[in-house]
Amino acid sequence: MGSLSGKTLFITGASRGIGLAIALRAARDGANIAIAAKSSVPNPKLPGTIHTAAAEIEAAGGKALALKCDIREEDEVKAAVAATVEAFGGIDILVNNASAIWLAGALDTPMKRFDLMQQVNARGSFLCAQACLPHLLQSSNPHILTLAPPPSLDPKWWAAHTGYTLAKMGMSFVTLGLAGEFGPKGVAVNALWPRTIIATDALNMIPGVEIPRCRKPDIVADAAHAVLTRSAAGFTGRFLIDEEVLREAGVSDFAPYAVDPSQSLLPDLFLG
Repeated sequence: MGSLSGKTLFITGASRGIGLAIALRAARDGANIAIAAKSSVPNPKLPGTIHTAAAEIEAAGGKALALKCDIREEDEVKAAVAATVEAFGGIDILVNNASAIWLAGALDTPMKRFDLMQQVNARGSFLCAQACLPHLLQSSNPHILTLAPPPSLDPKWWAAHTGYTLAKMGMSFVTLGLAGEFGPKGVAVNALWPRTIIATDALNMIPGVEIPRCRKPDIVADAAHAVLTRSAAGFTGRFLIDEEVLREAGVSDFAPYAVDPSQSLLPDLFLG
């Protein structure tokens, strides 16, 4: 695989979970990481802040910039992007990882939750891309990678949680649109989604998920690394699955990614 040494990544929601795992994998190459997230003080329910993430990134060999940023706020996103460019001289990669989730039916979804998901997921991904693109267009190998599923109109993915599915598919359609607009200009705009449920601290907020039947965030991080080290030219508009990306990269043993290799794995939403 190639290296992200010297590349600058702007990663949303990188204070914990998959976003942090992607950051740490890039840090091992010697990348510069802008951590754009809301978590500046510890949360008793969700460990990890932009400051603890920055310390881990530095310890892993990267350079970190901790940025308190709510991606719903245009001014905060623009300020975070400007701070990243000032610190590192540009932006090579945007990872749209931040996402809000509420897995409930229409009658059990408060409009506050519905609005939050739309603002963070689809709108936030669009806003971050809009702010980063002037700098990405100046990069030698620019990528936008969004954690979003393959687009689907199958009612089975919509009926149980229309609000969440709309928000996640919104990220997918933003990917499609930006790929069509900026792919011809040399920016690789793609989406990545896990084959199985990934064990993150956020899962503790969702009842009924069996953690031993999940995979670790490392599998998404390794897949993201494989994507982001590819040549951007002509590589755009893809809806990639972590396991398929790694198989193509030569990985055949996926047992180390399992929380408990003896357990059967839970497929993620929107697949199958």
